[in-house]
Amino acid sequence: MSRQEQKAQTRERILDAAGRSFRRSGFGGVGVDGLAKAAGVTSGAFYVHFGSKQEAFKAAVAHGLADLDAGVRYFQQTFAGEWWERFVRFYLTDKRRCELGESCSLQSLAPEVARAGEEDRAVFEAGLHVVAQTVVEGPASPAKPQDREAALAALAMLVGAVSLGRAMATEAAAHQVASAVARVLLEGRELDA
Repeated sequence: MSRQEQKAQTRERILDAAGRSFRRSGFGGVGVDGLAKAAGVTSGAFYVHFGSKQEAFKAAVAHGLADLDAGVRYFQQTFAGEWWERFVRFYLTDKRRCELGESCSLQSLAPEVARAGEEDRAVFEAGLHVVAQTVVEGPASPAKPQDREAALAALAMLVGAVSLGRAMATEAAAHQVASAVARVLLEGRELDA
């Protein structure tokens, strides 16, 4: 493996670890030393790839939204005409129940981005619009949003349902929220228990 390939792999490892750390602990909940440790590198190696924690956060936001876009594309390619329902059900169950570090960046990083600077918000906004466009351009699927506004509304509902569900004291209450959103997004179809 060449030095350039090693450097690219290390950067990707730091970026993945930073994304998990920011999703789990928030921007203020982890420092450069913690980010480096999570990636299995030294703080010095971290600085070779990112000039600051802020730079790593911005890159993690962009990376997280690119991962979401890739996930939507995966559902489109794998499930064709059923992709929208499969994606909604996955988001409202698996992404609601997973460990916060493995959650969706759209849901877990939005509050952090809201407190961040203009550049970070611009990166988030651009990534969100890419995801919405991917939804709109996806294969025909029952109840799939047909325009960007509908896609943004659907994504907001998914994020809201997951955020509220994570805050509920009981799984029954969390499931109730997720089921209500599923009924709206899937035109009356229920979310399985």
